[in-house]
Amino acid sequence: MYPHRMTSGRRIAAAVLVAIGAIVYGISPVDVIPELLTGPLGLVDDLGVFAGAIFAIYKLLSGRRGPEGGVTPPPPAA
Repeated sequence: MYPHRMTSGRRIAAAVLVAIGAIVYGISPVDVIPELLTGPLGLVDDLGVFAGAIFAIYKLLSGRRGPEGGVTPPPPAA
């Protein structure tokens, strides 16, 4: 994924989809580490998904800023 090449609308849409995916995984009964078998340890995979989603959303929405506060254009094609 190249957030610096995406339009603002696409970055927002991608961030919303990442958030929805993380929420669906968090409430889903299907887990990598099931809570029913491992107790509180089973929440580790959920926390990892949420941490990854927060990082991905931050990267998508932060963007690169130029000297005038605008978004820096993508690098020239080789």
